[in-house]
Amino acid sequence: MDASDRERLMRVGRVLVDQGRARELVEPRLREQGFWFGGGNVARAPDGALWLVGRYRNGGDARVGVEAGPRGAELAVFRSGDGGLTFKPAFSFLKKDLTCEGEEVVSIEGACLYIGECGVELYVSSEKARPYPQRVRSSQKSGTGVWSIDVLSAPTAEGLRRARAQSVLRSEEPARLHVKDPVVFNLGGRRTMLFCSHPYCWSSTNTGCAVTDSPPGGWQVRKWSVLERGPAWDVAVFRVTARLALPQVGVLAGQAPASLYFYDGAECIHDHGGGRPRGYSCEEIGGLAVGRDGAFPRIERLSVEAPLFVSPHGTGCSRYVSVLEAGDHYLVTWQQSQPDKSQPLVANRVPKKEVEAALSA
Repeated sequence: MDASDRERLMRVGRVLVDQGRARELVEPRLREQGFWFGGGNVARAPDGALWLVGRYRNGGDARVGVEAGPRGAELAVFRSGDGGLTFKPAFSFLKKDLTCEGEEVVSIEGACLYIGECGVELYVSSEKARPYPQRVRSSQKSGTGVWSIDVLSAPTAEGLRRARAQSVLRSEEPARLHVKDPVVFNLGGRRTMLFCSHPYCWSSTNTGCAVTDSPPGGWQVRKWSVLERGPAWDVAVFRVTARLALPQVGVLAGQAPASLYFYDGAECIHDHGGGRPRGYSCEEIGGLAVGRDGAFPRIERLSVEAPLFVSPHGTGCSRYVSVLEAGDHYLVTWQQSQPDKSQPLVANRVPKKEVEAALSA
């Protein structure tokens, strides 16, 4: 794509993730740093109801174990009957409810609701009380575990209350030991998952993809890195959190179908002081990539030199974007740092005509 096409696509991203138009949707448990709600998505049920999933994260530091705080303590599901204007709590899962194959859950991380032909699937990543592989075990901090992805399945969203977790993706390789933050969608009639991975030492974040022909299980990793980490502001982190199939209008008229990919990036993993780096673990900022659907998983970075999505408040954190096409508008949600440095889930309702205008301008 030439420079003008890229600029139109970035304009679409800015219209969708508009920091000034964001309204708070779900508050964290406390309004202080280390507390947030998000890391999930919104999905539409056949009856038109919208279901939202996310986790309540409480204070703590994943680098030193659970003694530093409860961290990912609860996975919550909300329902909206008014098109996403309001969401009411429906049910939730505590760590003990997500035990999978006898492994204790230490902390809950990113999740994704998928509603399709097979019913409702809730993909959730969690840190489990599991030792590192022997050759890197000395690097494991006391009280920490290993991240992996599971799924709960039911005919309806309400039925998830009684579902049991089933393992779908995990790793034993030190270089990509932790897998988490699933993003599940249908592409070309095939169930596809984007997920992030971290090495045993937590020095970086990458995004891989997996596919299945027999959902909800049977996932196979197709590629561990769909795009290399960036050269500048996102050199340490590249974590895709959402895919949006674009309308074929304006600059995309008559072309092969394309999708935008929203991702979290960071210049470094930890805040070492001496001035705030551009994002760091738990305070990431956002970027944008694009890809032709027929060429997936090949995608192209749009935000090369600087992030596109930065909160005007707190640490600047703006992450875990999710986008749902909902009739004549898009419902966009993300975690946004506030003046008190907490991260509530915020939302923006964008008429489709605004996106089409951005593609056509």
